[in-house]
Amino acid sequence: MSRDRVLSPLLQQTLTEWLGLEGLPKRDPARFEALCRSVAELSRLFTKERAALGRSYLDEERLRAAYLTYFLPVNLAKVQALLDELPPDTLCRSAAQPLKVLDIGSGPGTGALAVLDWMRQQSTQRDVAIVAVDQALPALQEAERLWKVYGKLSPGPPSMLTRIHANLQRSGSLDLCKQEGPFELIVTANALSELWREARDTIGSRVTFVRSLLDLLVPHGTLMLMEPALRETSRELHLVRDRLLEAGVCTVYSPCLHDSPCPALIKAADWCHEERPWTPPPIVSAIDREVGFIKDALKFSYVILRKDGRMIVPRRPDLFRLVSELRKMKGEQRAWLCNETGRPEVGRLDRLRSESNAPVDDWHRGAIVRISEIVRKERKGRESSVGRIPADASVEIVRPV
Repeated sequence: MSRDRVLSPLLQQTLTEWLGLEGLPKRDPARFEALCRSVAELSRLFTKERAALGRSYLDEERLRAAYLTYFLPVNLAKVQALLDELPPDTLCRSAAQPLKVLDIGSGPGTGALAVLDWMRQQSTQRDVAIVAVDQALPALQEAERLWKVYGKLSPGPPSMLTRIHANLQRSGSLDLCKQEGPFELIVTANALSELWREARDTIGSRVTFVRSLLDLLVPHGTLMLMEPALRETSRELHLVRDRLLEAGVCTVYSPCLHDSPCPALIKAADWCHEERPWTPPPIVSAIDREVGFIKDALKFSYVILRKDGRMIVPRRPDLFRLVSELRKMKGEQRAWLCNETGRPEVGRLDRLRSESNAPVDDWHRGAIVRISEIVRKERKGRESSVGRIPADASVEIVRPV
């Protein structure tokens, strides 16, 4: 039941025209091959060599071009997938004031462009005012250029982009942001894990920073934290989440269906991440074929925080989020779920399939499901670690991704 995500034609046209990507592999093979090499280098930095990663990669022209061509489209789609999760009456509600958005660690305006395009797709007539903050000046310049190109292709309600060149790790870096706020939405995409990497208390420094971001929100505002779907970066995000909730400064809107400590932190090998299908732009597919990558899904970890207590669904012990794919095994299907009761493994035997529990067949990572009954049998005096869905239980997919 999950649907493939695609970038809007306007976004694809903006990137294609600004970067000169139309027919690139055949039109300029040498440039395309150099681009592929830079994409492969960035990929290594983002995954296997993160210790050497610095924001300076956006200062280097060839790496910035690789990011704009390959990674920017992917991250735009990720941000928009999360925008789709927000309550429909938030960003698009009728208001005399423009929607104020803060894009922290913006790079070339990832969050800014994603929000602007998303608002255009909603056919809302609300003005948009976005503040983009980054320490790489060339990236901010690219953000402004892309913003202008998109604006020319898509006339609509007035929109404004304000650039702030700042080192977010320095004290007072958010002072200029305060003058532009408060904000209804703050987006931090793949930035938090690159801050305070060498600090004595990395998690504590990030928690303090996120608390400062929460102070910049209006009471009904939303803070979106998104990180790569790697074990290290995901677990660090889980730790930040837990400390914020322990301090009582916010609640989780999604993906979590509880405000308890993250159960994925109990075992060192576990972490929670999303994997959502998408149809990549032609240039991304061409690079994949050349480099040997497979970008057929959007993979990321995230948490959306609010101060008004709103949540994606009510907290109920019979509502679960799927935090794994549905695994088809011999004679049954299983998945890992998560809610206030913990992180149980739940399965349904094929022989117990019924009309009422048939929706199990359509389970997918990230979906929110309702299960009326889960049975755990005792074996040798111990309760089975796998919960079973009986034939007479009812199962419903409350919210697909």
